[in-house]
Amino acid sequence: MSLLQAILMGLIQGITEFLPVSSSGHLAIFQYIFKVNTDTGMLFEVMLHLGTLVAVCIVFWKDIARLFIEGIHLLADACVNLKTLITNRFRQGDGKYRRIVTNAYRKFVLLILVTTIPTGIIGIVLNNVVSSASNSLLIPGICLIINAIVLLIVGSLPGGRKKVKKTSYKDAGIIGVAQGIAVMPGISRSGSTISACLALGFDRSFAVKYSFIASLPAILGANLLELRHLGEAMSGGDNILYYVIGMIVAGVVGYICIRVMMYVVSNKKFSYFAYYCAAVGLISLVFHFFIIK
Repeated sequence: MSLLQAILMGLIQGITEFLPVSSSGHLAIFQYIFKVNTDTGMLFEVMLHLGTLVAVCIVFWKDIARLFIEGIHLLADACVNLKTLITNRFRQGDGKYRRIVTNAYRKFVLLILVTTIPTGIIGIVLNNVVSSASNSLLIPGICLIINAIVLLIVGSLPGGRKKVKKTSYKDAGIIGVAQGIAVMPGISRSGSTISACLALGFDRSFAVKYSFIASLPAILGANLLELRHLGEAMSGGDNILYYVIGMIVAGVVGYICIRVMMYVVSNKKFSYFAYYCAAVGLISLVFHFFIIK
């Protein structure tokens, strides 16, 4: 991999991760057409996602900090309740249980956890399918067209008023399924989760926040799984430096694109991205069937 390729892939990741056009689909198309070899499989792609994760943390740092603090308190209260349960059950105690969900941020933590469960299960189940799908332009092309259709449908939906307090755990599970399906190259993660949020009646600004914050556990999980490739990457010499440069580029561009996406959702501008995805999908299919043999 050259430095220019690393920078270009960082740009692609930063732009497409937060805009509803599928970063994985674009990376798969780019790697296939230009024959980019990242040497360690998915490690470089995961590092690009790590750069965009930092961008999310910067934009929503107040919410994320509060979620982290309330998550620790929630866990502590759950442990106290478990101790109380054991005492009451086996030692004839009469202890009182603490209330777990005492504010909106604690419920937000639980909603994100519920969203993460189906995302993780689907990601594991489809892991081999995703790897195979990225080896040609057929699946990314088809998925980009599907993504375009979803964006056109959701773009016409009126905005709802649902925020944390009115969001059910069933809603969170549905969003998790949408996020899990988005592991397929060509299906946008942000597009699918924001679309699910809007279809469920979420407030538009909250839909964007929920979508991006819900991506953090999935990205962190993917990074933990790929740490096993770190030794291989370090032995690759200059490539690890290129990986870091690509990650930084993805983070900076991603920060800008989060701001753009917040404007897009608020002003119902999905149709432009739908047309773009449809065009790229059709071009990919043309390359697959008529040009690349």
